[in-house]
Amino acid sequence: MSAEPLTVISLPEVAAPAAARRAADLTEHRGTRRVVFTPKYGSGPVEVDIRYLWCGAPHAPTVIVQGGISADRDVCAGRERVGGWWQDLVGQGAAIDLLECRVLSIDWIVPAELEGVPSVSSEDQAAALAALVDELGIGRVQAFVGSSYGAMVGLAFAANHADKVKSLVLLAGAHRPHPLATAQRSVQRGIVRLGLATGCTDEALALARQLAMTTYRGSEEFSRRFAAGPELREGRFHFPVEDYLEHAGRRFVERFDASRFLALSESIDLHDIAPERIHATTTLVGFPSDRLVPLADLCELQRRLGGTATLEVVDSPYGHDAFLKETVQLAPVLRHALNDCRGDR
Repeated sequence: MSAEPLTVISLPEVAAPAAARRAADLTEHRGTRRVVFTPKYGSGPVEVDIRYLWCGAPHAPTVIVQGGISADRDVCAGRERVGGWWQDLVGQGAAIDLLECRVLSIDWIVPAELEGVPSVSSEDQAAALAALVDELGIGRVQAFVGSSYGAMVGLAFAANHADKVKSLVLLAGAHRPHPLATAQRSVQRGIVRLGLATGCTDEALALARQLAMTTYRGSEEFSRRFAAGPELREGRFHFPVEDYLEHAGRRFVERFDASRFLALSESIDLHDIAPERIHATTTLVGFPSDRLVPLADLCELQRRLGGTATLEVVDSPYGHDAFLKETVQLAPVLRHALNDCRGDR
């Protein structure tokens, strides 16, 4: 029996809605560029390969978006990604709207990638980003949106590369680390170094992450979630919070390594930027329950900044992690702060 002939039917083209056409036109570049800069703790220029994501509407203004030390360049969903670490706030029609802006994000660099450099600074991250902005032909970004360590790098970027940024939006990050937060991170690094010395690296890294989780979240959340009594299990009492912490430790070990943790944790505590050097329009966002970056530090930062600065206080039980958890409350704050992005070509 012969096969039936294939009939091709040409259908008339139907114009897609404007939003759908614009979404189809979005671009995504996920790659690596080699840049050159001089590290703060180095003796001369170094070359480093920067892994970056640059996505959004072509020819739209670029917005840099950077998160904490455990965040990577995958800030939003994409062609090969189901999601990203800030996907509720970065996307088509989101607060950071890929239909109106183009988002640039990088993986943090570490000393292992910088020959002869013992420690990496927030200023090094900013220098790498500035060099990448030049390599990509961007010239000047519309805004730098940074959370936690990303906020520190944003301050360094505006201080050292003022001609490359118009405005800052900084969440849960200040011009210097609080000494108590440095003390807590120092203990975490000590745990990891002990693990490296004794051959218990994964266990130590997991413990350091567990301790970190107690600083990221707020007292109110822990009180609400873990108020139940202990349970006798495997010959000892287990407290409800332990399962949560152990799970967080295991997950961290699966995606992070000890040397990277040590380098980026130390980089937070090396951070020190004079606010008076920064003249970009700045929106600061703080959380009363954040014990790592107290509101008092953000008030000082606002007062000392060289340009116009506002401080938005967002109430949340989630402590430092509120910048990840409070997406509904943060969306209008980000939209307002980035209003200049829309329609500015």
